[in-house]
Amino acid sequence: MPDIFSPAADPESGFGPTSVADYERGKRSFIVGLDPGSAQLLTAYQVVEILSRRLGADTVQKALQAESTLESSCCGEVNGNWLKSSRMVGINVRTVGSFFNVVKYALTLPAFHDSIHLLPIWEPGVVGSLYGMVSWEINPEFFSAELHAMMPGLNTPDAQLKATINLLHAMGFAVGMDVIPHTDRFSEMVLANPRFFEWVRQREGYLLDHKEELWREVEQLVYAFLQEFGTADGSELPDFPAFFLTDESDITQESRLRMLFGHPANYGDRQRRRVALMRYVIAEGYETLPMTMAPPYRVLHLNPNHYTVDEAGCRWYQYEFDEPQQMSRVFGPLTRYRLFNSKDSNLYWELDFERPIIEVWEYVARNYADCRQKYNFDFMRGDMTHVQMRQEGVPSQLPSYYDLLAYVKRHIVSEGCGYFAFFAESFLGAPDYMSYGDEIAHLEMIGAEVTLGDLQSTVVGSALFTTRFRQYLDIAYTRTFKPSFTVITADKDDPRFDSFYQTGNLVRYFVALFMPELPSYVGAGFELRGMHKQRAPNEAYSKLFVFQISDPSESDKVTTGPYQWGQNRQHFYCITRLREWAEVLVPHFSGRPVEWLAYPDPTLSCFYIAWCIGDYLFLCNLNGTDITRHISIGQKQTGIIPQLLYTTASEAGKDTPSGNGIFYTLPPLLPDECRIYRLALPVT
Repeated sequence: MPDIFSPAADPESGFGPTSVADYERGKRSFIVGLDPGSAQLLTAYQVVEILSRRLGADTVQKALQAESTLESSCCGEVNGNWLKSSRMVGINVRTVGSFFNVVKYALTLPAFHDSIHLLPIWEPGVVGSLYGMVSWEINPEFFSAELHAMMPGLNTPDAQLKATINLLHAMGFAVGMDVIPHTDRFSEMVLANPRFFEWVRQREGYLLDHKEELWREVEQLVYAFLQEFGTADGSELPDFPAFFLTDESDITQESRLRMLFGHPANYGDRQRRRVALMRYVIAEGYETLPMTMAPPYRVLHLNPNHYTVDEAGCRWYQYEFDEPQQMSRVFGPLTRYRLFNSKDSNLYWELDFERPIIEVWEYVARNYADCRQKYNFDFMRGDMTHVQMRQEGVPSQLPSYYDLLAYVKRHIVSEGCGYFAFFAESFLGAPDYMSYGDEIAHLEMIGAEVTLGDLQSTVVGSALFTTRFRQYLDIAYTRTFKPSFTVITADKDDPRFDSFYQTGNLVRYFVALFMPELPSYVGAGFELRGMHKQRAPNEAYSKLFVFQISDPSESDKVTTGPYQWGQNRQHFYCITRLREWAEVLVPHFSGRPVEWLAYPDPTLSCFYIAWCIGDYLFLCNLNGTDITRHISIGQKQTGIIPQLLYTTASEAGKDTPSGNGIFYTLPPLLPDECRIYRLALPVT
């Protein structure tokens, strides 16, 4: 086993030949001491050589063939419940630069981090937003010229994504994709299928019309554009009814996209054509309704006094709610799929949930299912899962067409991928706060295995943190899904939220590793993240790479270079030590229950938490600014004394734990300190 933390240990020491050799021989499941920034400096040849020695050259060469498929270890599961015990890592591919660089990063991850969530992989929309997808094509910025030079057959982003997932599967990771129930407001999906989206007509910041059938007028405009400028691929333009035929019996979705925008491989030409068509449509005042969040969801107006002007001089007016509530938000660059018909042609902005637009549901589910099959994803992160727009709340019986994300998952499972799992983006807010009705009931209704939760939006040790932590434990025990113990996400690695991460970071990670009652999630980069007592450069925040702002006037968001890994070497050293211990202990957790000895205390009367798994006792101080004293926990067995194995403090407490047959008395905990004890008979 690793020894107790020693203050003489050198946090600057990096990896070397021994740690690489230990990984290659299977002695370790990760390259100890290899930090993410250094991993990115490895060449493709070095990565392939290392993996070939560990996995076998034949396996690696097979993985590097895009036409091959290597399954993950979870593919033998009968359902998605495996996700409920996963320790997930989220990676914004833009921060590492390419799909293949995800493999380099994965060399730094121990085996107990068994799943990887890739943030959106499709061509991005306005301001480069990853969540504003403009097509079903893979983002070309994630192409690796280095990998292509080594493997000429991997000559497209699609091929490189497939090879990357093959390699990650061979390394032992499950891989998940984002499923996004919206697009950029003028995506290829929008312009090729106007009937699948909700439209309004405006003039100079005032809504002229928002009737349901506006999509028919937009179809006429799209067809007029083709008549005036011709098809992008030079093919003959069919007559109007045939071009927009909904059953696609004569014209496929693929051929329609080529007529409108051109060949999928011509990214720049397609983008220019799409923008030209967008400007043709908005010149007549038509635009899609922007996506909203939280009740009341609907009934919007334009503010003629608030707008932005794009590079072509077009004004984009700000949408606002007529009667906003606390969490009401409008996402100007995005638009939601039109899943239901409206009542009274949308005269009062009411949706008719008894009249789903089935072709839209099938279109979205089919495209995500095709993506899952083509690249062999194992699970989905459902973006905006918290959206529930029925004012009466969650129905008591599940309708066939209730939630689009649930529909996508069911569609994929029905195609034979029974193990496919659903990680929901939901924050477990109070009823009628983030969504209509009870969010917990909604998550059960849609069949999510895990939800993100909102611990990442709190300060460790605060009343809100301990309240949520305890609530999540209760939910995990009483409901069909489990909340995640989320350390940090790309959304929260944001200068606005630095205050959440100025204490308690090791506590977060310690619990994520050693408390298996909840699954966990951590964003890439946390292991080197600085304390940010003062604002760091924009390039140090992964949130600012979810989009791409190049306008220097937007000083809070603009980035001028690649993502910068943190330089918190002491933090990285402690994270590495925790990983070494977890690699030893986590395999012993299988089938063993968690026995809580001191739960998170929402009253803040007690700042320590403690739990046992088998013969191991885990103890944390949630107070990041002060020592916690008077630590007593129930004694498990007479004569058994806790023996300290590890502490995150620079030195161990001087006092020896003692027991009186009723409870143990343990030494005071330093701020943020975490300890591991073994419960054993004293050495005589």
